[in-house]
Amino acid sequence: MNTVSINKELISWARERAGLEVDDLIKSFPKFIEWEEGTSSPTLTQLEKLARKLYAPLGYFFLPKPPDEKLPIPDFRSVHDTPIQHPSPDLLETVFEMQRRQDWFREFIIEEGAEPLAFVGCASMRDKPGEVAKRMRATLGITAGWASASRTWEDAFGNLWLNCEQVGLLVVCNGIVGNNTNRILDVEEFRGFVLPDSYAPLVFINNADAKAAQMFTLAHELAHIWIGSAGVLNFRQLEPADNETERFCNQVAAEFLVPKDELAAMWDRVKSFYPLADHFKVSPLVIARRTLDAGYIQRSDFFGFYNSYMANVRTEKAAKEPGGNFYHNCEYRIGQPFASAVARAVKAGRLLYRDAYRLTGLQGPTFDQYVLKISRESG
Repeated sequence: MNTVSINKELISWARERAGLEVDDLIKSFPKFIEWEEGTSSPTLTQLEKLARKLYAPLGYFFLPKPPDEKLPIPDFRSVHDTPIQHPSPDLLETVFEMQRRQDWFREFIIEEGAEPLAFVGCASMRDKPGEVAKRMRATLGITAGWASASRTWEDAFGNLWLNCEQVGLLVVCNGIVGNNTNRILDVEEFRGFVLPDSYAPLVFINNADAKAAQMFTLAHELAHIWIGSAGVLNFRQLEPADNETERFCNQVAAEFLVPKDELAAMWDRVKSFYPLADHFKVSPLVIARRTLDAGYIQRSDFFGFYNSYMANVRTEKAAKEPGGNFYHNCEYRIGQPFASAVARAVKAGRLLYRDAYRLTGLQGPTFDQYVLKISRESG
């Protein structure tokens, strides 16, 4: 069989890029060790199969050296204040997919006569975090005690999501790459990212994260929208990266969700994280972090609670069966405004079905069924 000549360094680079060990590939590629050592080479068919397995473009394997892949937006991710060097294929593909959606949606709504959104980039890091949080609530049509009026945090999160969509924000919540359940997004790598735009601002939340923690991620990303700053983010023990922008957005998010004056009034009566978390409809970790920042507890108290809480979350997550209603999940993975725009464009003949499939990740009857569902809900 004819083999292809490639740089062995690219084989190792692609494997490491995908986060796999040699043992993960030996079963599918018995000669993989030889390929990585350079003592033999794969055929073109084998290389194509390997590229799919490693989620790497086939053309990468014919480069003289590994490419320097970088995120197309600012990277605020860090581990122990050290920037994360390489984004995974899962993160890269997710960011690129959201950029494609945003670009198409922006062009579509401009053609429909949309006006720029005044709140995007309307704030500055020279502003006080509490004032920015107040303006965010005003734009979204919610009051300072909005969350406590909701029965559960899920209700509060859903209401905030709906308010975001109503003012023109695209909100996507997904824990996998597209609809591929075999490619789970790593929470340790990123918890979300934000793509500000005057017409189609988009926030992405990693749905693989703990549910109650997603509220803080959304609030943090909203702060990014208000100051017009893009970026990929993660939080280590609810601490932002050592960056002025991230610290400011964290302060705004904390004030948006748990106003310090309201917390101070309640802390004197309820010195417990869980009742306060239920009141503000946030994770107990957010309350713990807020009380630490306010000086109500010691750092040792916070980190002790953090480690215990996260251990319970991991145990509960491992015991939970995966699944859920597919079309319900699509509402979070695609979003009502975007799905409705795609449906209108297809119906008007302004978008081919193949392009609609590519934009939504849905195919054939599945796409038709979802369009029918959102049409019934909106009509």
